[in-house]
Amino acid sequence: MAVSTMAGIPALKELSGDLKRRMDQAVATFQASLASTRTGRANVHMLDQVKVDYYGTHTPISQLAQVSTPEAQLILIAPWDPSVIKEIDKALRTADLGFNPISDGKLLRVPVPPMTEERRREVCKHLNRVLEEHRTAVRNVRRDGNEALKKMAKEKKISEDEEKRALEEVQKMTDEEIRRMEELSRKKEAEVMQV
Repeated sequence: MAVSTMAGIPALKELSGDLKRRMDQAVATFQASLASTRTGRANVHMLDQVKVDYYGTHTPISQLAQVSTPEAQLILIAPWDPSVIKEIDKALRTADLGFNPISDGKLLRVPVPPMTEERRREVCKHLNRVLEEHRTAVRNVRRDGNEALKKMAKEKKISEDEEKRALEEVQKMTDEEIRRMEELSRKKEAEVMQV
């Protein structure tokens, strides 16, 4: 990308940094979502989005137990506090991930069934929904930036030309971040559909 117009104008430098940080954060959140998306093999990150009601606080499983994948089709959950096993079991069953955990009182074994063609398509639809949510988040950051730029121009802190160039730069930044997320989504979709 060419030298930033906004970075060269003191009044816009902070705004540019803030917009870039917020857009990068949306992409990072999307990447975390992708990591937890189910593919054909067991992966400890598949449970990242599952929250357990632990004494009134929604807590990630990784903070309540040791999570491992001893086999390609099995996730093993060993809670540090065995009394929380029922809550973890309940959270896994209600998470709509298609898991049916087996408990022996001390450990939870979560068999990861092979994905059917139908399930793979459902996962791809879910990926597209998540992608759209994050696209919207990036667009909301763009909207906030555009509003701030228009306000600065109205208050005569920047000229009309600077406003126009800055608006174009914010749009380029938005397009770039959305393109990054779409590329990540395509790669993950190919991974999910691979048999």
